[in-house]
Amino acid sequence: MRLRGTHLTSRDGARDPPAPPLVFRDWPGTVCPMNKTVIEVQVRAVLPTSGGCAVFLGNNDKVFIIYVDQTVGSAITMFMREISKERPLTHDLIGHLMTALGAKVERVIINDLKNATYYARAIIRAENELQQKKIIELDARPSDCIAMATQQKAPIYVSQEVWDEVDDMKDVLRKMEEEGLKPDPETGLSEEE
Repeated sequence: MRLRGTHLTSRDGARDPPAPPLVFRDWPGTVCPMNKTVIEVQVRAVLPTSGGCAVFLGNNDKVFIIYVDQTVGSAITMFMREISKERPLTHDLIGHLMTALGAKVERVIINDLKNATYYARAIIRAENELQQKKIIELDARPSDCIAMATQQKAPIYVSQEVWDEVDDMKDVLRKMEEEGLKPDPETGLSEEE
């Protein structure tokens, strides 16, 4: 069977009912086995705050905020807008190093929320010159995971437990957009008109 859209399709072309929510299971050699239902989200906006940046993550159902420092917020925005930089920044260097080693971010998962602190895992797929593949799961800051996923166009997921716990900020984001937030051409971040 092959995954096609949200349906599984068999070789004879018959369609199965829509696929259930995604569940990622552990792989041999992972640091922290995961077996959680996850929801795919996208970066919806990055807005400056007095202490850094607010990254709005979500989908059509819900949007929530993760606060990050200014440098990572700028990096996420530059990756979103595909802005070229004169010199490689830290996330660029990590991306170049991963490419040189035959590795790529396969996906990231924001998997926990404790005492207002988010936790995340980066799932890296590596392949050596003999085409031997390895999956590596790393504990990482959500901000770095979001930046790397945005840079490498990898999906971002949130565990069902985190999704259920966060407040929906969709109306706040919509109101801010209606009030005229626009991107700042110098930083790529949003600012008021």
